Amino acid sequence: MGYYDEDYEDSNRKQKGNRGGVFLPAILGAVLGALIVLFASPALSNWGLIPNNTGEGTVVDQEQKVGETTTLNVNVETAITDAVDKALPSVVGVVNIQEVGFWEQQGATEAGTGSGVIYKKEGDSAFVVTNDHVVKGATKLEVSLSDGSRIPAELVGSDVYTDLAVLRIDGSLVNTVAEFGSSENIKIGEPVVAIGNPLGLQFAGSVTRGIISGKERSLDIDLDENGQIDWQAEVIQTDAAINPGNSGGALVNLDGQVIGINSMKIAQQEVEGIGFSIPVTSVVKPIIADLEQHGEVKRPFIGISMRSLSEIPSYHWQETLKLPQEITKGVFIVEVVPGSPAIQAGLKEFDVITQLDGQDINDLLELRKYLYSKKNIGDTMTITYYRSGEKKEGQIRLAEEPKY
Repeated sequence: MGYYDEDYEDSNRKQKGNRGGVFLPAILGAVLGALIVLFASPALSNWGLIPNNTGEGTVVDQEQKVGETTTLNVNVETAITDAVDKALPSVVGVVNIQEVGFWEQQGATEAGTGSGVIYKKEGDSAFVVTNDHVVKGATKLEVSLSDGSRIPAELVGSDVYTDLAVLRIDGSLVNTVAEFGSSENIKIGEPVVAIGNPLGLQFAGSVTRGIISGKERSLDIDLDENGQIDWQAEVIQTDAAINPGNSGGALVNLDGQVIGINSMKIAQQEVEGIGFSIPVTSVVKPIIADLEQHGEVKRPFIGISMRSLSEIPSYHWQETLKLPQEITKGVFIVEVVPGSPAIQAGLKEFDVITQLDGQDINDLLELRKYLYSKKNIGDTMTITYYRSGEKKEGQIRLAEEPKY
């Protein structure tokens, strides 16, 4: 402000007798400059020297080369709305209905509400993928479609380890099926949206926006809530808000493709923006194929009850299990199932397994992960173990887990 005032005062002192003579050329110069800018603007815009403001937001797919680097401007807002328009009709609500106990008011009540994704139509049926924990304990299931109508749903099968379940519904009412994308090609920082029903059907079809915060994450899971880690879930990390009720909903890329099934978030007061989604390519597709075909996931069976060495006092490592001093990690057998592959392989109670197919096994979690992710029913596996301090090796042929 000071500079303008000073210039104005100096001009008055010098031009008292000829004020209009200077003012007229200034007006003509301003008009001429405005005309030049007006007619030159399209060319300057095409050369990227000034912004192209069309009233429609950011220029879409305009390439600019700066040195050796090429940048691509994308109208993210339009891409997100297009992705939501494509995916939203395939996201449904899943209502878990349970019978009330004897000492409470008799009848059925809604025990909880989650989300699901319609991923296939076949014949008269349509199939919905959701979370195992969404349908757990249900005596009856209903699906709320995108138009608000509620229809009965049948549980085809579920899997506690991957937290996935498949439902079957009447396909005649389904017009839109989700398109699965690739969760293997995602990039950290890539924009995504989460679609689901946070806090129940009152907020059905809610959309939250975020990015891929991490991929190929491993998350420790305590399945039976006994304080021991039973499984490591393979998940995608996102900062898109995932709230209660979003479980089983869709994580969608900017092409409107489902790349993950939302499962959980870290619910701690000091933690914000850490949610997790089950990747479609490596987990969801193979699991739902098994659930459709068998109603369960077929996994190989050894036939032993076991615990990690770390779960018992180290005193027992030498006194009870007779292990050499250098053996501090592994899994010891608590019980062997009669007639199982373990019996046929000669395994016994208190044997300590340290390797499978030459790969070190440090605890129960590693044994389970190796068995379930690397081996199939009917495979033969080399097992290395210690019995009364003596190292042994044997072959075990994996069978299908029997139904009891």
